[in-house]
Amino acid sequence: MHKKTIPIFVIGVLVLFFEALVRIFKIPMYILPAPSRVVHTLIKELPVLSTHIGITVLEAILGILISLIFALVLGIVMDLFPAVRHGIYPLLVITQTVPMIVLAPIFIIYMGFGIAPKILTVVLMCFFPIAISFSDGLSQVEQDYVHLVRSYGAGWLMSYRLVKIPAALPSLLSGLKVAATYSISGAVVGEWIGAQKGLGYYLLRVKNGYMLDKVFACVLVIIFLSLCMNGMIHLFQRLAMPYVRKSTTN
Repeated sequence: MHKKTIPIFVIGVLVLFFEALVRIFKIPMYILPAPSRVVHTLIKELPVLSTHIGITVLEAILGILISLIFALVLGIVMDLFPAVRHGIYPLLVITQTVPMIVLAPIFIIYMGFGIAPKILTVVLMCFFPIAISFSDGLSQVEQDYVHLVRSYGAGWLMSYRLVKIPAALPSLLSGLKVAATYSISGAVVGEWIGAQKGLGYYLLRVKNGYMLDKVFACVLVIIFLSLCMNGMIHLFQRLAMPYVRKSTTN
């Protein structure tokens, strides 16, 4: 069996196990819906879910783009000024110790029930892995290459454009992959606390109605969207760094 098909095989076995478990013991749907029932509900609810999906994806994309911009700027600043890195790094770690489920209501109090607090929730979840990965990538660049381009008259900005940023690109993309996976969850958390649209709002509504088949259907959509966001970064990596793929296949 090929290593790429092993996860698919394991997931298939687990799905069949739960399907058989529900049917043999006749477990009520409000306790554990059968996977076949969840798929049927997903297809049936797809027209309703599509509206909520668009809102959640928009919040996730805007949040991760804002995170990327701020992470690039802060990563370069921390690399230029080590004192800034030593001062800000602990603060970045502290932001990850506070659960988003606690911060999201505070954002709503100050920013209302619009899209802004949801985007801010995504930013706080995605900014840390991008900024830290990019900063670490910049710090690991061989200084000999920097000195080489500086000897040819390149300024600090040109040295970053020609040497440091391209060399730190793999680290940046690694952080982006993690952040992209978190982005959908961050948007859902923000919607869960207070929203009128989005998957988080839909999930809360069907949960309160004990419609577990719709709950599991929404969870499947969230998982699929998270994988798609991660896949977009993989695709960008292949386009931006084709030499990495060639070196691994040779």
